[in-house]
Amino acid sequence: MTGRARPRFRVSSSLYLGVAGACAFILCVQVWTATSGISPDFLPRATMVGGRIVDLLLTPSFRGDIASTLLGWASGLGLAIVIGVPLGIAFGSSPLVYRASSTVVEMMRATPGVALIPLAILVLGQGLAMKAALVAYATIWPILYNTEYGVHDVDPIAKQTARAFGLPPYAVLRYVILPSAAPFTFTGIRVAASIGLIVVVGAELLAGTGTGIGAYILNASANGGQMDFVMAGAVIAGLLGVLVNFVFEAIERRLFAWRQTVLLDA
Repeated sequence: MTGRARPRFRVSSSLYLGVAGACAFILCVQVWTATSGISPDFLPRATMVGGRIVDLLLTPSFRGDIASTLLGWASGLGLAIVIGVPLGIAFGSSPLVYRASSTVVEMMRATPGVALIPLAILVLGQGLAMKAALVAYATIWPILYNTEYGVHDVDPIAKQTARAFGLPPYAVLRYVILPSAAPFTFTGIRVAASIGLIVVVGAELLAGTGTGIGAYILNASANGGQMDFVMAGAVIAGLLGVLVNFVFEAIERRLFAWRQTVLLDA
């Protein structure tokens, strides 16, 4: 009972501390921008940006931009999960393939997805397919790497015990390997979700897509340098990242509560 109470306290205290830290940061930004002597046209005050955030969230066209960004993000992340998880299981199941693929995986995951924007535009245009492809490329590597590591790191004694009881290979995979590797895989998905949001907004900004938060930021900066709206769009993108991470962390705690209990009892 005690092992279950402690995680809830830790989550609650972290939430309160996070809110307090955000409020302190906003206050510091407000004081700095108000006393910097720089014109609000170039360095908007925190209160101005807050007002613009409310205005944008109440604007139907900008809500459409948010939906476009989230659609590209979700499509790419879903594609990365469908491809990365099976590949990670296959690579991690074989020690030889695991060692042979490690260099390639490390090299590919270090290549930024935004560097492929010119190629993606040339092949796929500037629409949803381009954004989804870039997100899929950027997010597949943490998913694949974590899944591969999780499968490879399964306790060999547990696998040998399962085989000693006569379980066939597919049963060992289903009942021993996959449950042990699942927390690693979901951690990779959670990390990839944040990366994917950064990539999709960056792609919209650099590629000049017609819709999306990045496209709105680009248009606002080109339309008379509306820095308050530019900053508001950037902050909303950041808030989406916080929301996405919060949702995935909540799902992770719910799905793998048993792992937290094991760690606390250990």
